[in-house]
Amino acid sequence: MKAFYRIIGIGFLVVLLAIIRFYEKSLFYDPLIDFYRADYLHGGIPQFETGKFLLNVFFRFWLNSALSLAILYVAFLDKNILKFSFFLYLILFVASFSIFDFLIFNIQDKHFLALFYVRRFLIHPIFVIILLPAFYYYRLKIRNNNKFDTLSAKT
Repeated sequence: MKAFYRIIGIGFLVVLLAIIRFYEKSLFYDPLIDFYRADYLHGGIPQFETGKFLLNVFFRFWLNSALSLAILYVAFLDKNILKFSFFLYLILFVASFSIFDFLIFNIQDKHFLALFYVRRFLIHPIFVIILLPAFYYYRLKIRNNNKFDTLSAKT
């Protein structure tokens, strides 16, 4: 795939991520959006439907993850990177969602910020920002090592 088309594809996928963020209030049930925009330190956590909220966080995480994995695949065109990234996302989801569940069911005034940051990690595609340069650096390192091995073999 030519670099131009890959850049266009990545740009399109990033726009889709932005659309999800822009329309988050109409697409997902998240009563904590307004809670954290207000003066949350002086009020109690709003009432919400726990099952519906958890399901929406679950759906949003995997929707963002699918787009993020597509970005990684279009960027590198490597199924091994895609598989490895999927397992990283799965591990991240299990760990983060478990902590999120714990915080939701045991919320107290002192856990507001912990809940905010774990929720933010789940609903925003932050992991792709880490993986994209990491895999680029890995590819660059492999390419440089192969050039070095080729030069060593010629001498």
